Amino acid sequence: MPRSVNSVASRKRRKKIMKRAKGYFGRRKNVWTVSKNAVEKGLQYSYVGRKLKKRNFRALWIQRINAAARLQGMSYSVFMGKMSKSGIELNRKVLADLAMNNPEAFTAICEKIK
Repeated sequence: MPRSVNSVASRKRRKKIMKRAKGYFGRRKNVWTVSKNAVEKGLQYSYVGRKLKKRNFRALWIQRINAAARLQGMSYSVFMGKMSKSGIELNRKVLADLAMNNPEAFTAICEKIK
């Protein structure tokens, strides 16, 4: 009985990886073993990058809130402490947006929590 290798599925699997490697430099785009490794590494980086993106945005929001709070005469930690005590439930994303694009509203929040 002849050996069955299922070349249709093998080719499809390889084409899927090679399509993802399109645009890579040198052998990474056209040599199967090299491109397979490159694509797998790229997928690892993209997974980690999605987690780092959240971390970086939170840090950016905190810096913006801190800068705006210091203009009102208090630090970030004091500002956030007073926010929670006063019962105002705005997240850091919204607060940072207010600090950047609507300083009057941010000042009003600061006056309310003082």
